[in-house]
Formats: sequence, structure tokens, C-alpha cells
Amino acid sequence: MNTIEAIKTRRSVRRFRPDVPAREHIEAIIDAARFAPTWKNTQTARYTVIEGAKKDEICDTCLPDFNAVTVRSAPVLIAMSTVHGRSGYERDGSPTTKKDDRWEYFDAGIACQTFCLAAHELGLATVVLGIYDEDKLPAAIGLPEGEVLTALIALGYADQEPAAPKRKAVEDLTRYV
Repeated sequence: MNTIEAIKTRRSVRRFRPDVPAREHIEAIIDAARFAPTWKNTQTARYTVIEGAKKDEICDTCLPDFNAVTVRSAPVLIAMSTVHGRSGYERDGSPTTKKDDRWEYFDAGIACQTFCLAAHELGLATVVLGIYDEDKLPAAIGLPEGEVLTALIALGYADQEPAAPKRKAVEDLTRYV
């Protein structure tokens, strides 16, 4: 599959088969995601792989019902975090631009999409989830101090083939000046 095909065919999947992806596949996806570009090559993305009873606990205590249903169906949950205060900053800690810490979320988004495309290449499905208990979940997974949770990614083999959602036309999205 080429890059443009991967971009155009990857879908957010919310129903998964129970088959657990091989650890080698999970590590291959993370290996690919680590090549996502980052601010001054800071490489701040981190991945916590959550399975089994811990995943069920998170569903019970840290997710709204509509996301818990999705996560329960996925055999693996990835908690993506970033090292806080490095992207967008100089070595002395001063912000390089007016964006302050917002740049780390930009880097996280690039890494998250790279993760999802790498999963797609390996025949795995994903959905990125952003609604969770932001106070409870970091403690529940033992997120190290200095990291901020940026997204959850449900991962597994698709048990559905969602249709492509309608997209805006290129001319509606483009301006030339």
C-alpha cells in the first residue's frame, strides 16, 4: 500500500474482533511512529500499552460509556502521552514562539496519525479517543511525572468496515494568496 492509499483508506473503527495483535506488531507500529517529525527532534511521544484487567478497570473508572463500549471491544488500548514542556521550548525553558506548550500537541497529533497509519499498513484498525477522565486516567496507568496524556488509541483487528465519510472538496479547503 502506498502512502496516499493508506491515508485515504484508513478508517476509525469502533468494533474489533477479540484477536490480540502480536506484540511484535505493536512494537513495529511504535517503531514506525517514532519517526514522526517533532519540534527540534525532541521525540516526546510515549506509548503505554494496556490490556486485560487493567483495560477493563479503565473502562469502568475513567471512560464515559460511549467510549468504554469501544475500548471493551478492542483487545489493546494505547495511552499516548508526551513529555511536557519540551516541544516548542528552548533548552533554557523559554518558549520559542507564542504557542508555548501548544506545539507538543501538534507533535502528538503527527505521532498519533503516524501510529494509526502504521497500524493500518499491518492490517490493524484504530480509533483515536479524546474523551476520558483527565484526572483519574494518568494515575490509573502510572503515567510518569512530567508526561501529559494526549490521546487514547483503541487497537485491534476490525470487526466492521466503515464507509468513508463525506469529505469537503479541495477547492473548499484551499486558498492561494
